[in-house]
Amino acid sequence: MTDRPLYISFLWHMHQPYYKDPFTGVYRLPWVRLHGTKDYLDMVEILAEFPGIKQTFNFTPSLLDQLLDYTENNAKDHFLELTLKKASELNIQERQLLIENFFLANWNNMIKPFPRYYELLKKRGLHLVQSELMKVAKYFNDSDFLDLQVLFNLCWIDPLFREKDPFLSMLVDKGRDFTEEEKNLLISKQLSIMKQIIPRYREIAEKGQIELSVSPYYHPILPLLCDTNIAKVSMPDIKLPQKRFSYPEDAETQIKMGLDYFEKIFGYRPVGMWPSEGSVSEDVLRIVSKEGIKWVGTDEDVLSVSSGEQIRDSSRDIIEPSVLYKPYIFENVSIIFRDHILSDLIGFEYSNWDAKKSAEDLINRLLKIREVIAEDMPHLVSLILDGENAWEYYKNDGNDFIRYLYEGLSREKRLKTVTVTEYLTEFDKGKPLTRLHPGSWINSNFSVWIGHEEDNTAWDYLKETREELELFQKMSPEKDLYEAWKAIYIAEGSDWNWWYGDEHTTENQKDFDELFRLNLMKVYKETGKDVPRHLLIPVLREDRSVSPTVTIRGFIEPEIDGVVTSYYEWYQGAYIDIKKFGGSMHKAESILSGLYYGFNKDELFLRLDPLIPFGEIKNDIIFCINLIKPSLLKVIISIRPSVKAELLIKDTSGWKKLKDINDVAIKDIFEIAMPFRDLQVKEKDEIYLNVSIIKNGEEIEKCPCRGYVSITVPTPDFEAMMWY
Repeated sequence: MTDRPLYISFLWHMHQPYYKDPFTGVYRLPWVRLHGTKDYLDMVEILAEFPGIKQTFNFTPSLLDQLLDYTENNAKDHFLELTLKKASELNIQERQLLIENFFLANWNNMIKPFPRYYELLKKRGLHLVQSELMKVAKYFNDSDFLDLQVLFNLCWIDPLFREKDPFLSMLVDKGRDFTEEEKNLLISKQLSIMKQIIPRYREIAEKGQIELSVSPYYHPILPLLCDTNIAKVSMPDIKLPQKRFSYPEDAETQIKMGLDYFEKIFGYRPVGMWPSEGSVSEDVLRIVSKEGIKWVGTDEDVLSVSSGEQIRDSSRDIIEPSVLYKPYIFENVSIIFRDHILSDLIGFEYSNWDAKKSAEDLINRLLKIREVIAEDMPHLVSLILDGENAWEYYKNDGNDFIRYLYEGLSREKRLKTVTVTEYLTEFDKGKPLTRLHPGSWINSNFSVWIGHEEDNTAWDYLKETREELELFQKMSPEKDLYEAWKAIYIAEGSDWNWWYGDEHTTENQKDFDELFRLNLMKVYKETGKDVPRHLLIPVLREDRSVSPTVTIRGFIEPEIDGVVTSYYEWYQGAYIDIKKFGGSMHKAESILSGLYYGFNKDELFLRLDPLIPFGEIKNDIIFCINLIKPSLLKVIISIRPSVKAELLIKDTSGWKKLKDINDVAIKDIFEIAMPFRDLQVKEKDEIYLNVSIIKNGEEIEKCPCRGYVSITVPTPDFEAMMWY
């Protein structure tokens, strides 16, 4: 092996959607402000301690715009307004909002380190029921609410700044019984931290330790702006919106706006871009090239499909490192492809490990790549991931992991970190690609943002509104429509559709839905037209089918004993990962982690896996399996003092018991077998069901959290048909 190092490019993507209500001017959600005190400045401050480590940071202009709005224009968000109001003057509705929203932080890493904060969480209750908010709020006194206001904002300040700043350190030590003056000074400290972000990045960039790149202004999925039909390339069977959206000029505008704003803030035009969600297509690269961008990044799976070469085997082990670990070029734009496995280890897995061991593991993995890589030329490993949301899942906000990683890389001469442009300039701009597959970093397609009924509805609303605006502009060329077009560009952002469909859910889902529709309503207001009635109705639907993480592949015959008798007894069944349906912040602690379901020709089987052992659940809870179609039935399962299951049917007089169900067990897991005949269904009938967790007569959890699971009663030859 020669002395040539393996080059490593870290690209941290910093992004927040545009949270401002277009009618009130107040930010609906506080995440720019709170991530601004926890996740931006510390990243570059820690890096400055290791001058030999180079990084690339990608900023979305919509994030920079909002940061400056807070620091230069005294912007407000609803959570900030709730914070600044004196605790003694909060009305009952505001107290309920505090109870509901001021525990939106990672409980283990952000709330539990503050004993008083965790005390307040337990006082509120780990499992919050909406109908109990008013009652719970009455148990909190003024001092409780004042401490809650302070601790919520304090926990969202990075530990690095809490330790260094004497006032913040004092608040941590004091822990409780805060004053209104201390609360107000805390908020001023927030703004002080936020004011340092952009100047500090500019300073470190001028020293050459970091490169700054940019995304399109409001973070749209560029290939879909160019043409929603492009989704069919990677998903031939996808159901597209009724109206085809094809406005490549909007993609060009979003890119140009982003470049112009970046230049306004930093004084020069960037040469690199992380297209929103790593979404690329050939048309997008042509636009990017025209705008002077020299490099973009996307995911390795896009490369695999584009090149026709299998990069990993079925176990996701690398089999063609020489294919992946180098740049390529298309339309005179260099493309770097992220190592999906290593990037996701940082983003999703290492937070569960010891900080030092996880850093060592990553370095060892990089060294193994160097061992197997060809020696004939330099190679580049690209690690690209979200630079903000991962850290709340790490202890100490990821600071320990990052320091161990940078320390290890600083000592290791066989590995060398570089900025993207540095590598491309010094070594290799890339091997030509004859074809670029249209896709994103998720599954090398666009399924997160299009195809689901909710996604498609949003695209249709966007298309309809944009057509109305374009027509109005032609009819009234003299009218200033800047605000209307701005609202369209905001509505084109990817974040609204991120929360539509089955893939993700968050406590703030309704806010995202309303912000999307409000921006479309803004267009009609600016043009003096009546807002269409459908924009007043949520796009989010409760009555919709949810796709499982794993689908049914054949008959199953599980033993109903409450334990995982064999890995294969549920192997052919379907699975929904309940943990996946969470945002980056926790509102309530789930009881369940996974739902399995399957059948044979005679019975339907359900299995629930707990997050904590069922025996440790101290509250008296009831499981309720709700059958919505074809008949209104439910199965009530009580687990104390013994496991008992009853099947009920709803008629004109209410719920009536039909019979007991005997094949049910709760030990390590919950399992139940329900004969199809008892459920009053026959072959080819479609069953809609969901599962509720009931405490004191109130639903505290539901799986799926919205909608239902759809199951078609099998015919006897179902399993044989699955082979064709």
